Amino acid sequence: MPHSLVINLLPLSPIPTQYLTGNHLHAMFLTLVSNVNQELGDRLHQSQSHKPFTISPLQYNSKEGFRLYWRYNKPIFAGNSCWWRISLLDDALFSHLTPLWLNQTGQKLHLGSTELQITSILGTPQLNQPWANATTYEQLYSEASESDRRPVLLFATPTVFSQGKYDSAMPTPELVFQSLLRSWNKYSNIPFSADILATIFPSYFNLETQVFSHENKNLIGCIGKIKFRIFEEIKPIYIKQINTLVDFALYCGVGKKTTMGMGMVRRELNDSGEKNE
Repeated sequence: MPHSLVINLLPLSPIPTQYLTGNHLHAMFLTLVSNVNQELGDRLHQSQSHKPFTISPLQYNSKEGFRLYWRYNKPIFAGNSCWWRISLLDDALFSHLTPLWLNQTGQKLHLGSTELQITSILGTPQLNQPWANATTYEQLYSEASESDRRPVLLFATPTVFSQGKYDSAMPTPELVFQSLLRSWNKYSNIPFSADILATIFPSYFNLETQVFSHENKNLIGCIGKIKFRIFEEIKPIYIKQINTLVDFALYCGVGKKTTMGMGMVRRELNDSGEKNE
């Protein structure tokens, strides 16, 4: 069962910019897990395979639009409310962290030398917070559209893909949907065939490249919006499977370094708040 949890935080002292990087936030998540379940924290830390979680960069002074903060030119000051998104892709991980969800108020996290007090945890849809949600894999599939042939994805933090020895910042349909399909087939127990991806092409895009700093190295990724289109006449069940992957993007992200804050992606809704049909 995928969860997209938004943790609202209050820094009790300034957070220096050097601690607002993906590797420090990744370490904060593993510490959070270890504080509740040491064995699980160690296992996640040591795992070299696909990890069943993603994190976001730390956000403050939230603004409208698809762009989030991932670069900081100055510290986040004490008392400046922040939020941090964590997504979990399997039930076991969520259930192991039950003590955190049950005793959330007043708990503290540490980012560098700064204490951050947890003020609330959001796990259901919010009007002003599109990154909070929870569902089941069965529900994601059952509620996916069978008629939306023009799904739109927003790339909210820099997204990059591994291609052999090199990286690519170009979100081609193959790279985007293969990334989604791999995660879906690993965690959902409702496997889809890769054959469904052959019909997807971009019909509109508004993208730009941005730098994401990671461990003293700059990664070049893309942010922006892509409208995809299913051109061939295929069965409604295949359209449904493609739209399931689009909806799943909120939880699993796309591309590499999603456990460091890269590749945050979600479906864009139209002006009425509905999916594009």
